Amino acid sequence: MNNKGAVASGHPETTRAAAAVLEEGGNAFDAALAGIFTACVAEPVLASLGGGGFLMARPVAGSHAGSIVLYDCFPQTPLNRRPQSDIDFKPVLADFGPTTQEFHIGMGAIATPGLLKGLFQAHGDLGRMPLRRIVEPAVSLAREGVRVNADQARLTKIVGAILKNGPGSFALFASPDRPGELIGEGEMFSMRDFADTLEVLAIEGDDLFYRGEIGQEIADACARGGGHLTLTDLERYRCERRPPLSLDVFGSRIHLNPPPSMGGILIAFALELLRDVDIRELGFGSRAYLACLADVMDLTNKARIDARLHELPGDAMADTVLDDRLLEIYRRALLGKPAAARGTTHISVVDGVGNAASLTVSNGEGSGYVVPGTGIILNNMLGEEDINPYGFHRWPKDTRIASMMAPALVVDRDGGLTALGSGGSNRIRTAILQVLLNLMVFRMPLDAAVSAPRIHAEDDTLSIEPGFDPNEIAALAKRRPGVACWDEKSMFFGGVHTARRDTSRQRQAHAAGAGDERRGGAAQVI
Repeated sequence: MNNKGAVASGHPETTRAAAAVLEEGGNAFDAALAGIFTACVAEPVLASLGGGGFLMARPVAGSHAGSIVLYDCFPQTPLNRRPQSDIDFKPVLADFGPTTQEFHIGMGAIATPGLLKGLFQAHGDLGRMPLRRIVEPAVSLAREGVRVNADQARLTKIVGAILKNGPGSFALFASPDRPGELIGEGEMFSMRDFADTLEVLAIEGDDLFYRGEIGQEIADACARGGGHLTLTDLERYRCERRPPLSLDVFGSRIHLNPPPSMGGILIAFALELLRDVDIRELGFGSRAYLACLADVMDLTNKARIDARLHELPGDAMADTVLDDRLLEIYRRALLGKPAAARGTTHISVVDGVGNAASLTVSNGEGSGYVVPGTGIILNNMLGEEDINPYGFHRWPKDTRIASMMAPALVVDRDGGLTALGSGGSNRIRTAILQVLLNLMVFRMPLDAAVSAPRIHAEDDTLSIEPGFDPNEIAALAKRRPGVACWDEKSMFFGGVHTARRDTSRQRQAHAAGAGDERRGGAAQVI
């Protein structure tokens, strides 16, 4: 079977939009862009043109053919910092049911958005279809509306206090049937202003946002309302094209998000630690395997702190964390143990000729500010505690914000190609690591590799999804304190949406996709 490709994403409409573009002759990059524009409507809590992201791209034709490149369009800190007394910056509690978590929103939490700049640059470099065609699925969905599913309703409820905080966001997410309430499961969600904005952007280009009317509106609103951004911040924003962080392990070459972001380098560190461990012999799900995996997670967290990764410039991260001497210290710590021993979404696309796109985007939890008349929700990255290691209001000026997001591509010796990535904050790297091991070491089929149960170790707690042998978990709990067994699979453990093109079957290409059920995943083979 010679397929045109495969798509996997966090929502059926996102996948459907990308697949439609592939069907009509677009390439993997056209499809990924169509999917993300649509995700801004179908997954509005997770995706917005007012946020940022990373695209790992592998083109097989054109001026960039044969190279793999990372498009870094994550937000940038502002050029200048207003006094704390002048800014709109406030704590809000997100309701996770059993617990709450504090986030910070307001105009003073907005960093310079980069996603739109990156999407337009990637299209200019790699795209085949006109942008006006690429945005059509998103425009149609925004006008006609999408029925809110259970996953999106749950996310809306979690960040409800944020969405209710600003009149623009409250109006956008208001229930059409229940006055004063946020939209819920089964109701229709539409974004007519956003539909109009997309159509104009596709004609006029991203200067409308970064230099034109939209940019001026953002700058004026920040000046009036206590934000840091100016029109100069928007005008000076650049999408950075970076070579990936690449390594050969378990018979494949893996390409990861490079510094200054941290997710890719921490996955690479974990894989390097596992080089000398016969994981396959331990057996998936065994006490020995789970203990080893938990130890690797612990050591990776420790290395991140010991190396003071947040304080290193981007070009020093890989040299420090992947230094052979440092790795050997942590390898010995691992091998010396007994053998028994936030709002983010992703789309992966491979096409029929071997192009591959792995695109992860985030808007944080949103600032609560919607640019009037556009439907674009701006980010709250300056209010994200885990990416502000120096403390709030102490961020370095005019600096690309680091992220745990780690879109990845895997190229096998036989030519097989896999695109994958995940949402999930600090769980991104452990979710991707486990799917990589499932594919490369345990040779699981794609669906099984994504759906297999996962663990996550952090802060002296080992969280474990259901699906492992209870006897193995009981034995592990005796060795390791702080084991927390979950009753069901959860978005806490990431959402690794994965697409694959396999060329090993009698030299005919075969595509497959797997959307992660933990985050509403949907896949389609074309």
